[in-house]
Amino acid sequence: MANVGNYLKKHSEALVKDVGIERACALAGKSKATLGRYYSNHVEHTERFMPVDVVAALEEKASYPHVTAALAELKGITLHFTEDRRNARTPGGMNSDVIALSQRFAMLMAEYHTSMVDGDISVNEAKRMLKETLEIQKVLIDIKMHLEEETAG
Repeated sequence: MANVGNYLKKHSEALVKDVGIERACALAGKSKATLGRYYSNHVEHTERFMPVDVVAALEEKASYPHVTAALAELKGITLHFTEDRRNARTPGGMNSDVIALSQRFAMLMAEYHTSMVDGDISVNEAKRMLKETLEIQKVLIDIKMHLEEETAG
């Protein structure tokens, strides 16, 4: 566990430095000393880690999800990071998400129909359908986030 702890602390430090210490303090509502303890390797801070709500707040403003990526790597999971932040609130809410889902599904079905004309799905056709499937997944995540918001309040 010590190696895992050091690994997470290293990535917590990278996250704070990415955001900037002053800005990180403001976003987290924590002092410089408290943030420093989260990534300190001193014996008295061995069991102290950054709370998940602080990680979420900092990663929202960071250029890369340092701690989330570290946790994924520890479990052997690969994340696909893009600059497209789909979980940012978009105007139109749930209605626009449902429309986007319908459009993406129609595009997937069009790709499928086109690929099945000759009765065989080529590698390129499969890649195009995979791209549409991933876009549908992003829209579904947006829908899930809107539903989570509605049920929370």
